[in-house]
Amino acid sequence: MSSDISQWYASWFNTPYYHILYKDRDHKEARLFMDKLTAHLNLSPDSHILDLACGRGRHSVYLSQLGFEVTGVDLSEESIAYAKQFENDRLHFDIHDMCEPYRDKFDAVFNLFTSFGYFENPEDNLKTIMAIKADLKENGLGVIDFMNVNYVLPRLVKENNRHIEGINFRMTRSFDDGYIIKKIRFTDDEQEYEYDEKVRAFTLDDFKSMFDEAGVELKNVLGDYHLNDFNINTSERLIMVFQ
Repeated sequence: MSSDISQWYASWFNTPYYHILYKDRDHKEARLFMDKLTAHLNLSPDSHILDLACGRGRHSVYLSQLGFEVTGVDLSEESIAYAKQFENDRLHFDIHDMCEPYRDKFDAVFNLFTSFGYFENPEDNLKTIMAIKADLKENGLGVIDFMNVNYVLPRLVKENNRHIEGINFRMTRSFDDGYIIKKIRFTDDEQEYEYDEKVRAFTLDDFKSMFDEAGVELKNVLGDYHLNDFNINTSERLIMVFQ
């Protein structure tokens, strides 16, 4: 079984295998990041946050526990179906394409954990930033948490295996035509599977160009989940706050 590379995220994110492979993501680090980010943005307790490309909602759920009103949206029907078990009066989940504006306005829009740069059509990346702009209330803040490609590319692990829940995931990574591509192969129940992850290797300058074109102002650039200042060579993350 092979994914369509032009829409890899639509198929791969909707499989149970995606969540098996990434089940060990650091939830403590994610919670610490949300604590620090919401304080850094000085969000009031009644703020309404849009978690854009929320996956199964781990950030959304925690933001709700902090007291914020939260809407989590994602293209993956499977992820949203899972996340809906956590809904309450101030936490809602919806299937939504992040290239398009949502039907509400928010005090903050978060796009976290490199949930950007997936699209084959380069115009869709700009459309996403313009959609975030449209989703923001006056004086609202957008946040895109992306990888720092200047840090990642020299350290790209070409090949590795991970054995999880009886499945051996074989992964290879490459940089090709401006994209970082991860190929994931594994066998389950005697069925061979192959999926691709393909993310555009956007730099800070690339984002600045898109922000200019979208008519948003870059307010701050942070380099990790502790919100230290961004350093192009040593920062693991590229966290951009814009308005």
